[in-house]
Amino acid sequence: MILLLIAITIISFIVQWRFKSKFNQYAEMPLLSGMSGKEVAERMLHDNNVLDVQVISVEGQLTDHYNPATRTVNLSTDVYHGRSVAAAAVAAHECGHAVQHAARYGWLNLRSTLVPVTNVASTIVQVTLFIGVMMIAFSGNPLVLAIGVGGLAIVTLFAFITLPVEFDASNRALAWLNTNSNIMQTQEEHKHAKDALWWAAMTYVVSALSALATLLYYAQFLFNRRD
Repeated sequence: MILLLIAITIISFIVQWRFKSKFNQYAEMPLLSGMSGKEVAERMLHDNNVLDVQVISVEGQLTDHYNPATRTVNLSTDVYHGRSVAAAAVAAHECGHAVQHAARYGWLNLRSTLVPVTNVASTIVQVTLFIGVMMIAFSGNPLVLAIGVGGLAIVTLFAFITLPVEFDASNRALAWLNTNSNIMQTQEEHKHAKDALWWAAMTYVVSALSALATLLYYAQFLFNRRD
């Protein structure tokens, strides 16, 4: 199991590096239409009749996200002002989440419902796993570790529920971009946008697999010790 965790950690590092490399590469490719990420986002929202969502700029790099509570598409500065293939792809993807929200997409609703519980579970995991391992090693008491494993199970579930949400948002973005030739005017631009979003999605896949491997490791440790 240790080897599996190490392998997934290495794969995660490679995927993260590849995604950032691809994003930087496509961020250097000017969009032939000359539209900014903000303009792409506003056009997609308008075309999908999502008129109560605001597009705003936030600090940081790769901090782009959709906030269903405030009804805002939050684009990092480079994406908000950027006029590149990467900026257009990311902006459209985040608007894909806004479209999901408007359409009451089931997986997004489930994910949003689990956010408060997952936040609490994440905090519990950070505190209980280490203490739980120590307690079970010295006293044989599995209670704290069991709580940690339960919290980790919630975090893992959340990570896997996130996958269909992210893939669907990318599919919605690419479908919309494909029907708007005035935004991405060549097949090459479409190809690069798809590639950027695919690598972004892979970061969520390896994150979910990492959470699952960690859960299995601690669960195996817990149940083996309790036998």
